[in-house]
Amino acid sequence: MTGDLCPSRQASRMLAHATMIFQFRQFSSFVAVGFIATGVHYALLITLVEMAGLSAVPAALIGYGSGGLVSYGLNRRHVFRSQVPHPLAVSRFVLVAAVGFGLTYMFMSLLVGGAGVSYIPAQVTTTGVVLFWNFLAHKVWTFAA
Repeated sequence: MTGDLCPSRQASRMLAHATMIFQFRQFSSFVAVGFIATGVHYALLITLVEMAGLSAVPAALIGYGSGGLVSYGLNRRHVFRSQVPHPLAVSRFVLVAAVGFGLTYMFMSLLVGGAGVSYIPAQVTTTGVVLFWNFLAHKVWTFAA
């Protein structure tokens, strides 16, 4: 046999390539939905801190919860195209969000309260950490059949 791959090996590589493309597109869609949900989160955060005089940590948590509502609907329908019944998916989503909420509290408290970082850079860092947690948890559990 020359340098050509056997048909089963070619098919295997094509399947692996298609899977990687699907994973990339799914993660990209998740990030796009995240931008929308994060826009809601940050709009509330900034409004509550700058206009309502609320401190950064509670404002971040209110923003997180509101962004989460947007995230659930868009991720269920457009990113994961889940057929998991709503009651089960919502309960799973709430548990994943609760962990994310705790991570948000922890990182915002450490960065703003402990390290003295301004609330916007602290929230950007926190968002990056929570993004990966949320994607993995939603992919393998919340919206998985």
